[in-house]
Amino acid sequence: MEIREATESDVDAIRSIAHDSLASTYTDFLDEETIDTAIDQWYGDGFADDLADDHLLILVVERDGEIIGFSQSELVGQQYETGQLQWLHIDPDDRGGGTGVRLLVRTREKLLEESADQVQCFVLEDNEGGNEFYAAHGFEQAGQREVEIGDETFTENVYVESEIESDDDWNAIDELELDDETVYVSYGEAVRGSQAPFYSAYETEDQSSRYGWFCGHCDSIDNAMDSMGRIECNACGNRRKATRWDSSYL
Repeated sequence: MEIREATESDVDAIRSIAHDSLASTYTDFLDEETIDTAIDQWYGDGFADDLADDHLLILVVERDGEIIGFSQSELVGQQYETGQLQWLHIDPDDRGGGTGVRLLVRTREKLLEESADQVQCFVLEDNEGGNEFYAAHGFEQAGQREVEIGDETFTENVYVESEIESDDDWNAIDELELDDETVYVSYGEAVRGSQAPFYSAYETEDQSSRYGWFCGHCDSIDNAMDSMGRIECNACGNRRKATRWDSSYL
């Protein structure tokens, strides 16, 4: 699985996933006509041009050459210091297995890398599953706002992760089945890799027993660390260089 920035060739897939995701999740309070109107407004003819906006971030999840999800974010504020995650959609046929969590993690990391010192997420008040998703992964509801979808007005809950001091403060744990084993990945414990971060992995949910490292580039736990702290993923070659050196050897 690869998470990357969207290109113009991804527009049709993004549009299709957005429609199918809304139709799957929101039909209890959005009718089909409203969904169709919203998709035309958001992902119509001008959407491809929006991808060139330096302050708009669209990430797509690609698996086996097929786009299965995307996130849509924007950097706002006088110094573009606030990252707003507006939509996170996974194709209904590909939900589960932690794909949404990993897209959330990568989106957050990218916003912080760009310029954000605060990350906000938005989800419709009536979307019970969406609200539970953000609440379970390190965000707290901080308010509400009104949003126009089609010709109707809806209430959207605002979730905030504020006062970001370090990734260790972020409590996002994902239970994954990998190589017939259950591991618990802590996205708040990340180290930079050459292609994507590595995340701490544990044998138990309470994080009392360390398993190893989870590669954020290929979702593998097949890797090794040497005595210098270097990590290399045996599946994709993602590497973390040594970050500490003994001064006696310099």
